[in-house]
Amino acid sequence: MNHSLKPWNTFGIDQSANEIICVENEQQLLSAWQKSTQEQSPVLILGEGSNVLFLASFSGTIIVNRIKGINITERQNAWHIHVGAGENWHHLVQYTLQHGMPGLENLAMIPGCVGSSPIQNIGAYGVELQRVCDYVDCVELATGQTSRLNASECRFGYRDSIFKHEYQDRYAIVAVGLRLPKLWQPVLTYGDLARLDPETVTPQQVYEAVCHMRTTKLPDPKVNGNAGSFFKNPVISSAEAQTLLTNFPDAPHYPQADGSVKLAAGWLIDRCQLKGTQIGGAMVHKQQALVLINTGNARSEDVVHLAHQVRQQVGEKFNVWLEPEVRFIGSRGEVSAVETIA
Repeated sequence: MNHSLKPWNTFGIDQSANEIICVENEQQLLSAWQKSTQEQSPVLILGEGSNVLFLASFSGTIIVNRIKGINITERQNAWHIHVGAGENWHHLVQYTLQHGMPGLENLAMIPGCVGSSPIQNIGAYGVELQRVCDYVDCVELATGQTSRLNASECRFGYRDSIFKHEYQDRYAIVAVGLRLPKLWQPVLTYGDLARLDPETVTPQQVYEAVCHMRTTKLPDPKVNGNAGSFFKNPVISSAEAQTLLTNFPDAPHYPQADGSVKLAAGWLIDRCQLKGTQIGGAMVHKQQALVLINTGNARSEDVVHLAHQVRQQVGEKFNVWLEPEVRFIGSRGEVSAVETIA
């Protein structure tokens, strides 16, 4: 257990793994996975480790997906972009803007690899991946069979997809196909973007505003380890929302198409005056309550205890129970994050 996982998770948690293998193509990935399963050893495929919390040292092999490549097909109405799962997401956003293909600017600076983006159906500032996703290419790990799922087959939901359910352990994502319409329409519904003029705004201005918001409000993982937003924004029924808004009329809330209402987890945490709360080396970030940070030498237990405290206090005050967005990894694989912090 002497391979440190500290460089392989943005939280900077110091756990280890039996083996860490970087793969650059589908065949290397399959070989590494099949070797581990033949040896009945746990195996985990990782991108940039930007959305995981290692609860313990991993008693098996970590496969780091570095399958690269960006290929563009231009059609009459849209650009179609085929991207290797191991490409860095933010670099892709920059690349598309530099080449005059807007549409990803609201998703700038989201940490992680392209291959992780459909798993979480990543989203920010009013845009989710499902808006631009055309397809996801997977390989069935046991057989080596490749398959392409179109966007509807991915069953995208809020921070959710088929890759968190039936496809979680059986398939690996090797590429993502995006479709960026040539008729660009800015999405200016959140934060500072609402101040921009939809008639004159450029994709670059949206990108710069998003980068500014993220750099001023969110901690840099290189300075303070973190996994971005630790909790999902909770979605509650309209009846529950009415009760909440009667008691807390200033609570930010976003009605959804299905009649439910999304709340701002950061606001709920902030209202419990938890910013700056610290357990061991883990702390609720002082600027953005939605982010838990590693102040230096946080242990995974510190993060779990802090997340439990946040969940309890928000639950007791608002009767809203937060769920982690971050994936929790035990010694043999992923475990329930909610059960871990409950």
